[in-house]
Amino acid sequence: MLRQLPTIEDPDVLVGTAVPADAGVYRLSDDVALVQSVDLFTPVVDDPFDYGRIAAANSLSDIYAMGAIPRTALNVVSFPKGVPTEVLVEMLRGGAEVAREAGVAILGGHTVQGPEPMYGLAVTGVVHPERLVGNQGARPGDLLVLTKPLGLGILTTAHKRGILPDEALREAVQVMATLNRAASEAMQAVGVHAATDITGYGLLGHLYEMLLASGRAARVVAADVPVLEAAWPLAAQNVVPGGSQSTFGYLTTEVGAITWDKALTWEQQIVLCDAQTSGGLLIAVPAERAAALLEALEARGVMTRAVIGEIVDGRPGHIEVVAT
Repeated sequence: MLRQLPTIEDPDVLVGTAVPADAGVYRLSDDVALVQSVDLFTPVVDDPFDYGRIAAANSLSDIYAMGAIPRTALNVVSFPKGVPTEVLVEMLRGGAEVAREAGVAILGGHTVQGPEPMYGLAVTGVVHPERLVGNQGARPGDLLVLTKPLGLGILTTAHKRGILPDEALREAVQVMATLNRAASEAMQAVGVHAATDITGYGLLGHLYEMLLASGRAARVVAADVPVLEAAWPLAAQNVVPGGSQSTFGYLTTEVGAITWDKALTWEQQIVLCDAQTSGGLLIAVPAERAAALLEALEARGVMTRAVIGEIVDGRPGHIEVVAT
């Protein structure tokens, strides 16, 4: 679809619609580039305050994935007629709390009427053009580091069906509302080749985009991928988002991007494709800097910091998933 739109000729556009990046980037000077992104989605939890927190953290994540610092944001809202405005206030209050935590000023926004609530942020960040981190720089020998556990799509689907225990819901909310700021700061301090954040296409979907952009392949060790424990029995019951199943079908059947280890169960395969909301960063770091990155993540309080695989030579986009 984007190929049908006019191309951008401005030489100061460093990242535009020509590549599947996390955010657009525009150079203002030799030292400063703007990094911009917008995102919104329907509620994944019932509590409007928590929904606002999650939506804001998710919107900010694209800026962090590019190694940038978010500075300002605008609220973007669709809200149904007839729903108490107190619900909207709580949504915006949750978003404001996370923005305050991130040091981001929400300058205003726009609201329309719609059939169901949708909320997110249009975010503007800044980065030095030479310190920009994209998803296209991964090199053979890089190790892949993941900074949040998978399974969020499965858990939120179970919540919508009324079968998720309260404790598991609290854990999922905590993970989704956690900013990727510390992980972004760690990768900037160490120096990495590529990064992206894990959202709607799941781990393997976003890794596939990174590999295509980088012209590389990857090997992922399923046993090393962190997963929220409550997701496993739900996956076994096929409590799985439609988006996760679409990614699985696309990568496995339509483009044939994945070679699955025969020892892997279907649950293991679908979890690796699970559609995340406000997931972690996936970072391609040179092997000699991997220990420093893990130390930097730990020092900044990032709870999940798992080496899950490596970048290899091979057909661009191909992913070999081994059990152990």
